[in-house]
Amino acid sequence: MAKLYFKYGAMGSSKTAQALITKFNYEERGLKVWLIKPAIDTREGRNICRSRIGLEAEVDLIDPDQDIYREFCENEQTSVNVIIVDECQFLSEEQIDQLQDIVFDYDIPVLCFGLKSDFQTKLFPGSKRLFEIADSIQEIKTICSCGKKAAVNARVDENGRVITEGNQIEIGGNDKYIAMCHKCYKEKKKEQSEK
Repeated sequence: MAKLYFKYGAMGSSKTAQALITKFNYEERGLKVWLIKPAIDTREGRNICRSRIGLEAEVDLIDPDQDIYREFCENEQTSVNVIIVDECQFLSEEQIDQLQDIVFDYDIPVLCFGLKSDFQTKLFPGSKRLFEIADSIQEIKTICSCGKKAAVNARVDENGRVITEGNQIEIGGNDKYIAMCHKCYKEKKKEQSEK
């Protein structure tokens, strides 16, 4: 029986690299992969899924109002053996439900890779829904500069100051985000408020 998987981690935890390695592993065995990601993530250009270590592949983009289930059925994606989703936190709750419907109706595994929470430590809608319904949930760990497990995606400005206000979604990489442990994040915010 196929499952809906959620593999999450902080920025820099190799989520995209693991998604692309998983894609390679399936394809190496002659299986067909449908690699998708939300269209909002255009850091690497349109239709490219690229990891920080240089792995990349073409990807189908999913618009915010797009019905993934319908797209799957109408474009003959039913011949795929697995669906891999990068940056799944940017999907809507309805789109996560559509992925679960594909798992149930077609017995095809769906592997979702993404962030758990935003720069204010609040769950993204897609991630929240995955925590509620995924059959398997696995944390991909990375470390803070202090050596402890990183859990916070701290948004920073050009001077390295932690930003605590703003829109939930601001696309960026190492230029805008630093993975931190909760302790370092709280200490950095406290230190900034005292200045």
